[in-house]
Order: sequence, then structure tokens, then C-alpha cells
Amino acid sequence: MNHALDDATDTERPAAFFDLDKAIIARTSTLAFSKPFSEAGLINRRAVLKSTYAQFLALMPGADHEQTERLRTHIASMCQGWDTEHVANIVGETLHDIVTPFVFAEAAALMEDHRSRGHDVVVVSASGVEVVSPIAEALGADATIASTMGTIDGKYSGEFQFYCHGRDKAEAIRDLANEKKYDLARSFAYSDSASDLPMLALVGHPTAVNPDRDLRREAAAKGWPILTFSDAISLREHLPAPSTRTLAATAALGISAAVAAGAVAFSFLRHRR
Repeated sequence: MNHALDDATDTERPAAFFDLDKAIIARTSTLAFSKPFSEAGLINRRAVLKSTYAQFLALMPGADHEQTERLRTHIASMCQGWDTEHVANIVGETLHDIVTPFVFAEAAALMEDHRSRGHDVVVVSASGVEVVSPIAEALGADATIASTMGTIDGKYSGEFQFYCHGRDKAEAIRDLANEKKYDLARSFAYSDSASDLPMLALVGHPTAVNPDRDLRREAAAKGWPILTFSDAISLREHLPAPSTRTLAATAALGISAAVAAGAVAFSFLRHRR
């Protein structure tokens, strides 16, 4: 890779946008919340199965906007009314033991390469900002774009203030680019999912990382690079101990991955009790 600084003379500069799950970290960041939340009685097997089915429909090839919205609404309603302190206690007991993600060494090296070339690094994810930001900060990212969910009187409102997915994710990137004066035509984006095609198409240098079937096909057709990341390294020692405020918000926003983790994973976790 070329480590020389870009020769741009204008005020705009490139940025590198990285999706989180499967492009930076080797597993779904909040998958392991299924077990502690089920043990605390916040979710049951029926809820997991229902959420898994909704996620399955939303992730199928050809899934439309309505299916995605149905999944988002279901995820948000699952945690409506949950007490943030109660959830924070659960997450506080489990976060560093079973949820601390493993970062792809290739992704960390690629981020460092972009920084050495004078590019800002931005982590973008449909997961909650409170779970994404600590990981991004530990990796030295310059900015974070992620989902946010509201709270009312210490309880989850059941509504997303912003759901960072699909075209909305791309629009958030465009807004940040306008604010930070990023040159999108000279910028880079990395993702594993076809749902991020709007994000990838927004930049001049899109790359598919560990792509799903649809993204692999689209990348091959467009001549985009396809990378495989497989060397996972622990980020545990780099992550700061989370505050109660962070844990509460993290739990609410992490439900999207935890509740929809899958019946197989849920069953596996139950049998390990």
C-alpha cells in the first residue's frame, strides 16, 4: 500500500468509512446478550424466535423497505418500557466477559494505513452509538455514525431517533462529509453487507469485506475489490471500563443484535447453563 500523503491542494480530504460487524469485528457485537437477557426474564424463547423470523425476512435477497421497517419497529418495541438501570446492571456484569469484540487485524492495519495517508477514519454501524463509539475510539477512529434510541423518564421509549441502515446510513455519511469537508469521490468505504450498497456507491473507492452473497455478486459485476479478513485479535485490553450511563444506552441499542441473534444461538446458550 502507498503510505504517501495524498497530493490534494483543496480544502477537502478523503475519509475511510468502515462498517462495524464482520468488516471490523469478527462477530456480531452484541450476540452474547441473548443469554443474560433471557436469564433476567427480559426476553423469552418466543421473542427470540419472532425476532429471528423478522430478521430473516429483512435479510433475504430482495427484502424491501417495508420488511426492513417491520424489523426496526419490532426491535424498538421489544425494549419499550425497560428500566435503563436494570438493563445497565445486566450489561455491566457481562459486557467485558462475553461481549468484548474481537477485531480483525487486517481491519486495524487498514485503518492505520488510511491514517498514515492523512485520511480520517469513520466507523459506521446500525448498532447503537454507545456500543460503537468505545470500539471506534479504541481503534483511533476520528468519528462514529450509529443508531440512536430515545429514553423517557429512565425507560426506553421504544422508538429509534435514528436508525443507521441502508439509504439513511448513506445520507448520514453525506451529512458528515459536508460537515467535515470530506471529498467523497476520493474517499473509501468497506462493508460486508448488500444493505450497505448505498454507502459503497457513495464513495469513489468501495470495497467488499467478507461479503454476503448479494454484495459479492454486485462487487464482482462492478469490479470492486473483495477482501477476506480472518485474523481476529482481542481488543479487550484497549476498551475502557464502561460507565453506567453508557451501559444503559448500550443495552437498549444492542438489543437489535441480541434479540435477533437466532434460535440456534439461543438454544446453544441455554444448553450451556
